[in-house]
Amino acid sequence: MGGLGLAPGANIGTRAAIFEAVHGSAPDIAGKGVANPSAQMLAAAMMLDHIGELDRAQRVRDAIDQVIVRDKVRTRDLGGNASTQEFGDAVAKRVA
Repeated sequence: MGGLGLAPGANIGTRAAIFEAVHGSAPDIAGKGVANPSAQMLAAAMMLDHIGELDRAQRVRDAIDQVIVRDKVRTRDLGGNASTQEFGDAVAKRVA
């Protein structure tokens, strides 16, 4: 699976659901542009699954995979040097 930067989380109840990155807010790196946004993006994909948007959820997961594996755009925790913004932009381009 990878480190915490890749771990999405969900709390699903009978009347509500919350989707978030497992790692929490990471205040030690907040505002520095070095966080890996994959966990939050994967949590969004889980939310899309939850509301029945399976194709859109898979597009997000596929885009993240392609950016990391094919495009080799990686944040520091994955052995790269991309900023949070650069990684996010690369994923957004693949999803579009």
